[in-house]
Amino acid sequence: MESLIRDIRYGIRTLLKQPGFTFLAVITLALGIGANTAIFSVVNAVLLRSLPYARAEELVSIYLVPKGAPANFELPFTPAEYLHLRAHNNSFTDIAAMSNKGW
Repeated sequence: MESLIRDIRYGIRTLLKQPGFTFLAVITLALGIGANTAIFSVVNAVLLRSLPYARAEELVSIYLVPKGAPANFELPFTPAEYLHLRAHNNSFTDIAAMSNKGW
């Protein structure tokens, strides 16, 4: 225990003798911890937490694929098509529209 206290005192004396290095080390640690916290917050919100919907595992995306088009050729619904699908829905509990034009 005494050795640990001596090491801490020596470390403090060394840091006080070199304030530039101490400042740089503290700033580097602060930036690293801040960046790590920000990245974890995003990963936690996007990947780790479940979606805020009941039975989120049942959510699906629906696109239009014209006849003869490749399978990955997806078109979004027009507002009229969306309203028609919503009015004549027999397969889904509910239907909602989304747009990524604000991104």
